[in-house]
Amino acid sequence: MRQIAIYGKGGIGKSTTTQNLTAALASMGKRVMQIGCDPKADSTRMLLGGKAQATVLDTMRDNGTGGVKLDTVRHTGYGGIKCVEAGGPEPGVGCAGRGVITAIKLLEELGAYNEDFDFVFYDVLGDVVCGGFAMPIREGYAKEIYIVASGELMALYAANNICKGIVKFAENGEARLGGIICNSRNVDNERELLSEFSKKIGSQLIQFVPRDNIVQRAEINRKTVIDFDPACTQAEVYRSLARNIIGNRNFVIPKPMAMQELEDMMVEFGIVER
Repeated sequence: MRQIAIYGKGGIGKSTTTQNLTAALASMGKRVMQIGCDPKADSTRMLLGGKAQATVLDTMRDNGTGGVKLDTVRHTGYGGIKCVEAGGPEPGVGCAGRGVITAIKLLEELGAYNEDFDFVFYDVLGDVVCGGFAMPIREGYAKEIYIVASGELMALYAANNICKGIVKFAENGEARLGGIICNSRNVDNERELLSEFSKKIGSQLIQFVPRDNIVQRAEINRKTVIDFDPACTQAEVYRSLARNIIGNRNFVIPKPMAMQELEDMMVEFGIVER
């Protein structure tokens, strides 16, 4: 069972990318569980036809730890994907990162990992600056990390920051970076920029995902692209990403860039005016 964490800047498209990736894997016959680690609890909605399922933490608040059953917090979505949302504390109260820790440990106690999965994915909120959100890699659940980024400075800044976190956790664990996924924003020289960034941190651009309005059309219809139009070009892009991850053996401890080096690279590729 390969356990994979997906990180990236907030709003970069982690959940959309992860759902389409897991849908592609399921369409290839892979057995998958996806765990949303975000208080918004929107990581699995397209896999479930738009259904908002009960989160682990909400269910715990309503029933107590002893009253939580696995089939209450885990539902089956597209292609047999098992879908879980960790959830978070009530707004303005508590730490969402600690909620991720609580939810994953409870899932383990409930036997959620006992099935014969090929992949378990953790769709994680934002950067790893918070120890709670770093929990899937810090506690050794996810040994493979992929970062979703784009050709925008703040997206690459976040990706570089995440690499710093991976380095820290790799010192005493097995966490490794598997590559960068570019979720395109159609900025200048984006593919070349992301390829160069991946190279400089010692990793690889594992997939370039072009911007396509069919992604939005699929979401309006409460589906992943794989489910909405499996024959379209964008669906093949997600299948390519799935194949690349299945066959990936290039896992590294990244080498984060200095901020000045990162900004100089942006200028070199014409993203920032001189």
